[in-house]
Amino acid sequence: MTTNTKENLIKTIRQKYEPLCPFLNERAQRIWAATEVKSIGWGGQTIVNLATGLAYKTIQRGLADLSQAALLETTRVRRPGGGRKKKAVKSPTLLADLESLVDPVTRGDPESPLRWTCKSCYALSAALKETYGHEAAPNTVGAYLANLGYSLQRNRKTREGSSHPDRNGQFEHINDQTQAFLNARCPVLSVDTKKKALIGNFKNSGQTYRPKGHPTEVNVHDFPDPVLGKAAPYGVYDLGKNQGWVSVGISADTAEFAVQAIRSGWDKMGQADYATANKILITADCGGSNGYRVRLWKVALQKLANELNKVIHVCHFPPGTRKWNKIEHRMFLTFPQIGGASHSSAMRLWCSSLGIQKQKKDLKFKPGWMKIFM
Repeated sequence: MTTNTKENLIKTIRQKYEPLCPFLNERAQRIWAATEVKSIGWGGQTIVNLATGLAYKTIQRGLADLSQAALLETTRVRRPGGGRKKKAVKSPTLLADLESLVDPVTRGDPESPLRWTCKSCYALSAALKETYGHEAAPNTVGAYLANLGYSLQRNRKTREGSSHPDRNGQFEHINDQTQAFLNARCPVLSVDTKKKALIGNFKNSGQTYRPKGHPTEVNVHDFPDPVLGKAAPYGVYDLGKNQGWVSVGISADTAEFAVQAIRSGWDKMGQADYATANKILITADCGGSNGYRVRLWKVALQKLANELNKVIHVCHFPPGTRKWNKIEHRMFLTFPQIGGASHSSAMRLWCSSLGIQKQKKDLKFKPGWMKIFM
């Protein structure tokens, strides 16, 4: 074969291979190369190698495939069993050892070296190598966990512990009392204290629209401001009128403050709506400033009843059931945290922002603030 003939063959094969290459898989490439080698004859492997860049071993595998064409499946690119074996195949105990680390209480040793607080894929990968000698990358560990039926999940609050045998009866009694008062057009007030909030330039959850790259700058530490202090919002929600009042205390969350918040709500909204009513029902949780064991709460309520000349009934929810109190779902929300030049201006700005928060449909809502000296 002359040099010119060889160069012409290389050029011809390259012209055929380049447009075909994007459409050929691994198996089709080596079989096509093998057919070209057979058509050329002696020296064909070198010519095809120079024209296509395919390795000699690849061309030789194509020739072997042509000779065993009847034994190969036409739908496969490689022979069965080819390629790198999976970690679970090379290490039969890998999945069992991984499960013993993920759930040591039910599937392994309770004294497992890996605790539930650090069950990331990286930690599991390191623990598999250190404890059992398995080499598995974090991504591989994540894939095997998914195959085993595991997924990332938060803790769920479902265990309430033991409950009082009369708990259901308490709920039925509260429901019956509420319906009776509403049918009689008497006020039913749901009351509770929201968690105290810092007043000042502190971080608050949520997002607001700002120019890109210019977030609101707040304090690094959440230490209370010695001047502004904290705000204790006490809410009063009227079930019948679907309206609420929030009194924001700036000193202490006491029973006297709680009753004063009810008094303020009644003066602002309830007095005009229930002028002819002769009794009031208050529903509250069983702890805090309005707890059923707090004597000051009972004394202050009696004073309020004498002032209003109305009978006040109080129903307390069982322990651990404050979320059943209507005010929790109808009125309480994320209270803002706002700073100001002075204590008075900061509190007024804070209270005014309460009224513009997004509320439930048709809910009327008014804020106010007070200071109780104890």
